[in-house]
Amino acid sequence: MASAGFRRLTAAEAESWLADHPDALLLDARQLAHHAQGHLPGSVRLDGRNHERMLMTEAKTRPVFIYCYHGNASQTYADMFVDFGFHSVCDLMGGWEAWSQRAAGSSCDIAPPDEALVAWLTAQGFVDAHTAGTHGNTPLMHAAWLGLTDVVEALLAQRVSLKAVNNDGNNALWLACVSNQPALVRRLIEAGVPLDHQNLTGATSLMYAASSSKPEIVQVLLEMGADPLVQTQDDFTALDMAASLPCLQLLRAASRRRAA
Repeated sequence: MASAGFRRLTAAEAESWLADHPDALLLDARQLAHHAQGHLPGSVRLDGRNHERMLMTEAKTRPVFIYCYHGNASQTYADMFVDFGFHSVCDLMGGWEAWSQRAAGSSCDIAPPDEALVAWLTAQGFVDAHTAGTHGNTPLMHAAWLGLTDVVEALLAQRVSLKAVNNDGNNALWLACVSNQPALVRRLIEAGVPLDHQNLTGATSLMYAASSSKPEIVQVLLEMGADPLVQTQDDFTALDMAASLPCLQLLRAASRRRAA
């Protein structure tokens, strides 16, 4: 798949592409600790300190392959290399997680998506169940935002990433809170979507629910173990953000229990 001048490769496609391009520049856009734990052989860590040197010194004819955690940041870097005139730039859809799943053979028992799911993905503009679309929202995030429980279940059956975040740093649980469906919020937490994940400003789903006056969502999040004492970058907690008396009461009680 081509996007904005670069190719997006699935893990299976990337395996063949890498075999055909042994001289490619392999770039790992994850943090140093994760790179140390495991990476593609020959890959170089890519960060804000070395990307300019590579853009200026590497031959524009050298193929470039970029991967990150889930295939979001890699697109930004791929765009950058294309803008600087590199002729052949690819990134990995689904990121290191997709590569690891393929390497472990964990997808062999996953049935292909049914016709209903494929039709929904196509209608919503998604390439497949795993690739993010507009604003970095994955199909799971989009379905959660729309409150489509049946689609969410179908996507979970495809073992989509539960740790993916969009361009604002929000995960699928945040989007489910927006839809204001307690059962859906509970289901995603049970499935493994991180409960206390913080977005780019340090806000959690609990903070969003409190600030949006969604007491039923606040109650479910607290029942499932959400931490009311987590702070944003500006040192605000969900209690500080409570926009209604029911939310305030729930969070006061939970904060007292947690502090004790």
